[in-house]
Amino acid sequence: MKIRKETESHPPLGYRTRRRGLSVLALLLLSAITGCEQPTATQPQAQEATPQAQQLEVVATFLPMYWLTRAVTGDTANVDVLIPPGSEVHEYQATPADVQAIAQANVLVKNGLGMEEFLAGTVKSAQNPQLREINTSQGIEPLKDTAPVAAKTDDHDHDHAGETDHGHTHEEGNPHVWLDPVLAQQQVTNIRDGLIAADPANKATYEANAATYVQQLQTLDKEFQQRLQKYPNCTFVTFHDAYPYLANRYGLKQVAVVQIPEDQLSPADVSNTINAVKKYNVKAVFGEPEVDNRLLKSLAQDLNLTYRVIDPLESGPLDPQHYFQVMRTNLQSIEAGCR
Repeated sequence: MKIRKETESHPPLGYRTRRRGLSVLALLLLSAITGCEQPTATQPQAQEATPQAQQLEVVATFLPMYWLTRAVTGDTANVDVLIPPGSEVHEYQATPADVQAIAQANVLVKNGLGMEEFLAGTVKSAQNPQLREINTSQGIEPLKDTAPVAAKTDDHDHDHAGETDHGHTHEEGNPHVWLDPVLAQQQVTNIRDGLIAADPANKATYEANAATYVQQLQTLDKEFQQRLQKYPNCTFVTFHDAYPYLANRYGLKQVAVVQIPEDQLSPADVSNTINAVKKYNVKAVFGEPEVDNRLLKSLAQDLNLTYRVIDPLESGPLDPQHYFQVMRTNLQSIEAGCR
């Protein structure tokens, strides 16, 4: 119907010739020679039928990797997160849906440094030879024993599912680099470069988006520097060995009682905390969200320590700006604990 209406409004040469009494055969010949009627009518349809370039399909392993990746891609690529926000990454077991997602992806973005222990087998099962992997920790020197960890020898005797083989000992170094705003900049740069290699047509977009997010990370870094420089060597206890990069960056000291937190403290955790407070002149105790911290609060009161909650950024909404909201809340908690 659309072609017919266009023909009536703007009569082509073939239409005018037919009005002069040319035969149908002459009309067809003339139309073929002049190329006026059929190509003009069908060309728009051919353009509409031409498929547009498909967007890059990207899978990020867990929430912070999703935030950093989505900040770089914007709406240029389809980005999915593999591990549901709030799940324990260390203990995550891949599902058939995860295998399928990686099988259909163009790019896989991971933290590296042993954080995603399930990933190697999952990628192998996906059988996707075209998959590009971006290791966001590439070029980052991992920390190992910069911060003391209490009771390393017996840990806390918790029975972690799937822990019998590796024990979550962070053999490649501590993987929590995204909690350092400076190292997060390196991760963004690695993501940018990997996406450009996979999708050079959108290089300008990836570069511009990455530059914007890096600038925000630089601003955040300055805030941490300015506000924490008043508390040199402030020592705090955590129940998750997640903050050595942040502590090292800003002149603080983390004493981690356990490497991987459980939902509830064990008697060994309590004993280790008391020993750590006495040994390291601890000023604050930091719990984490989504963990039962009642015993920890009571313990902090008994030891006359400041208690606050800090967040390892493994749960929350999918908005990349949420990184900055939580990190600024963490800054407030650390500052309050070190006063």
